[in-house]
Amino acid sequence: MQDPCQAREVLGIVGDKWALLIVRMLKDGPRRFTELKRAIDGISQRMLTVTLRDLERDGILTRTVHNVMPPHVSYELTTMGRTLREATAPLIEWSITHLPHIDAARAAYDNR
Repeated sequence: MQDPCQAREVLGIVGDKWALLIVRMLKDGPRRFTELKRAIDGISQRMLTVTLRDLERDGILTRTVHNVMPPHVSYELTTMGRTLREATAPLIEWSITHLPHIDAARAAYDNR
């Protein structure tokens, strides 16, 4: 039987905002590093690199080097990555839907 505390490893992925945004951006298929960088507002080049490496290590995505001139790299969700996308999509959609309400609640709290 698996130790339930080991789930924190997976929750670390699910709880990482950059990882979830990358998984969301890869929902429609492979994307290049530069496409991901442009699409994810606020992520630094270093953070994108580190997060992509972590997701590749965890089996969430694959990295493919294309032997063309100039060479480029693309990232794509694995089968497991697609199941993560399906599992977390409602959370991301909830976040987007409720962001104005959260902003308003924060402003009200800060103005007390």
